[in-house]
Amino acid sequence: MGLKNTIQNVYEKEFKKLLIIPLLLFVLAVAQISFQVYSTGDFVDRSVGLKGGVSITASQGFLDVDKLSFDAKSFSPNADIAVRSLRNTGEVIVEISDISEDDIVKILDSQSVDRGSVVVEVTSSVVGGSFFRATMSALVLSFILMTIVVAISFRTFIPSLAVVLAAASDIVVTLAIFNITGQKLTTAGIAAFLMLIGYSVDTDILLSTRALKRKEGSFNDRIYSSIKTGLMTSFTTIIAVALALFIAKSETIQQIMLIILIGMFVDIVNTWIQNVGILRWYHERRGGVV
Repeated sequence: MGLKNTIQNVYEKEFKKLLIIPLLLFVLAVAQISFQVYSTGDFVDRSVGLKGGVSITASQGFLDVDKLSFDAKSFSPNADIAVRSLRNTGEVIVEISDISEDDIVKILDSQSVDRGSVVVEVTSSVVGGSFFRATMSALVLSFILMTIVVAISFRTFIPSLAVVLAAASDIVVTLAIFNITGQKLTTAGIAAFLMLIGYSVDTDILLSTRALKRKEGSFNDRIYSSIKTGLMTSFTTIIAVALALFIAKSETIQQIMLIILIGMFVDIVNTWIQNVGILRWYHERRGGVV
């Protein structure tokens, strides 16, 4: 009980100091993304579908991946090469960007590869880049519309700002952690970020609505009621997503689940530390009693 009271006292009285935690996470995330831009020229490592290039799919043993990678670098020193295996089919996929289709044909011919045993898919850099910009525009538009809905719902600046700030922090920090994993972002990953906006706003609106609009109980009682409901929802989602991540064999599903899983943990910090801290400060400034 002594430890519980200590934690509760820190959570209620030292909320301004606790805001350092989400702030530090956000600063580190921005630093990582900035380094990503500096080192690669892009804020995220994109797959061939979003960047343009060549995707080669073959059964295990039909393709000498090491020689293919070496030859690709010989033809195009700036080629970006990614190799992944499909557990459910036993196939290997080699994605190469910044290389021409003619060079790929020469490389496959030099390895005496049976062209019938491999599938070569080419995505134009123009098409890939255009599709990436379109999906990013959809992501930004959804965030703007979410901001408008939140502003109309609360009609007060600070609570609305807290919700939007938490959602933005979720996206930025999750993106930085995703970059650290070394995966390439696919169209499925962008869909996962769109889903993450919804998950983030859901818990923040739950918190803000109960804390500010309801009148029963004290302010702290309403905060803890929100935490109980919100964490129950978050952890049930985390369990379901974690199971899907480890059981699913589809790389598309795995990337969606990975991004959502990262985002859910990040959202716990941004909602129950950052957003709660801002609402406590706002409540005190208005002369409210906790």
